[in-house]
Amino acid sequence: MRNATPNTPSSVPDAALADELAALLAAALRALGDAGQPEAANRLAGRTYAALRRTRPAAAQRINGLMHRLARQQDATTTTDQEDSMATEHLDLDVRSEPPARRHALIFETYEGLQPGEAFVLVNDHDPKPLYYQFEAEQPGRFSWDYLEQGPEVWRVCIGRSG
Repeated sequence: MRNATPNTPSSVPDAALADELAALLAAALRALGDAGQPEAANRLAGRTYAALRRTRPAAAQRINGLMHRLARQQDATTTTDQEDSMATEHLDLDVRSEPPARRHALIFETYEGLQPGEAFVLVNDHDPKPLYYQFEAEQPGRFSWDYLEQGPEVWRVCIGRSG
């Protein structure tokens, strides 16, 4: 935060205000996770990421990093409700060699290219649970998420597009 003095709307550019609000929200979400509510924090962070990713990508990347921290706080045995995979053949999207800042954009681009009933298999080097919350925020009820392999070195998740 820049200072403790309240800023008037005319003295703070919209971009700076958006970045400051994102930083404040991230601090609150970290506190929520530290208070034993990492799943609730991750759901809110997913919605924040969805709101920021197209217009404030740097702020969205910071929220994404926070989501990974929150996911590590969650109990490894916690599972999410998942729909059955809708297709039998899937494209593999291996993002392990991609720079972390590029991975989520590539995954969302791949998803957006799917027709209803199609799916792809995400191959990653860590649990992509933060991505689940981002999908939940942006595509509620319009995607499927099925773990095929859960580490410790490789995670494979079938992500499908519903109607």
